[in-house]
Amino acid sequence: MALDLAAGAAAIPNPTTHHLPATPATVYWGYIDQAQPAVLEVDDGDVIRVEAITHHAGDAPDLLMDEGIRAIWDAIAPDTRGPGVHILTGPIHVRGAEPGDALAVTILEMTPRLPFGSNCAANWGLFHDVYGKERITIYGLDGGPAADVFGSIARPMFGFDFTERALYDLPGVISPPDLAARAPFSAPVRVPVRPHFGVMGVAPAEPGRLSSIPPGPFGGNVDNWRLGPGATMCYPVAIEGAGLYVGDPHFAQGDGEICGTAIEASLDAVIQVKVLKGLGITTPLMQTASHWYTHGFGADLDEAMRGAAFQMLWLMQEHLGLSADDAYSLASVAIDLGVTQVVDGTLGCHAGLDRTIVGEASV
Repeated sequence: MALDLAAGAAAIPNPTTHHLPATPATVYWGYIDQAQPAVLEVDDGDVIRVEAITHHAGDAPDLLMDEGIRAIWDAIAPDTRGPGVHILTGPIHVRGAEPGDALAVTILEMTPRLPFGSNCAANWGLFHDVYGKERITIYGLDGGPAADVFGSIARPMFGFDFTERALYDLPGVISPPDLAARAPFSAPVRVPVRPHFGVMGVAPAEPGRLSSIPPGPFGGNVDNWRLGPGATMCYPVAIEGAGLYVGDPHFAQGDGEICGTAIEASLDAVIQVKVLKGLGITTPLMQTASHWYTHGFGADLDEAMRGAAFQMLWLMQEHLGLSADDAYSLASVAIDLGVTQVVDGTLGCHAGLDRTIVGEASV
């Protein structure tokens, strides 16, 4: 049969469904730690309705915050956030997941919690040295405050220069609304909506509190906008139970994320988990309706690109039935290499293979 990373979960009749809200007791801010206690335990094949909160809700609190989000800001002191920036919901313990396995997470659906999001041209953006300032742009979904499902378009509402601090260097900083400073966008534009998780992953093999910013073999801040409804991402399991978490929800992002962020916005998702034995992955592997994607990370784009390409060569040989020579040829004539993001310290690239190119193959 053809390689299908989502087939196992899809074949489970009437899976158990859990609800994991985002509260001060179910989120942690700015770090990934294999010792973080699980807030939910589920079985292989279960479905979870999970809430994910953007750490940029303070950019326009009148639009991006509700009572539940404010409770997280009030409960988690600024000096305890970090060393990264992202609010993560979890961890989720998946019974039966053991080191050496892969955890497949299929995103079944996503809905906006609030119909607004923030883009930050930040000090970590690619051209901060050129612009010399930081700027917030607020986007809204078509449908306005009544939008409770994702349409196809988001539109910029207004922008303002960030002045609350000398640098945007405090996770969750709040910029009090200043209507006089909010300037209209310079031209009407229509941004394609691509809801997805910027961060999703499993506990790393390394002990201790790690920053949530750099991505790695465990996933984390991969920032591939294709990780939305219909996609399945597989992660190599390093600890018993996997330690799954989600966060950094986005309404839209382009490959590169060059100014610093995507449209950062809170959303709710329905996901399904499945433990895969014998897959043998060492970095995140994604499947969409049309493609497989492998990922590479590095200190520069050369290293990241080489890693993504090498992982695709491995996939074609290990699971798609190609010889080493044939995989190398196909990689040159059919694989699309792309830059995932250039602003997370550790840079990311991806390699995509159209699933219709390779015929019958087996896992």
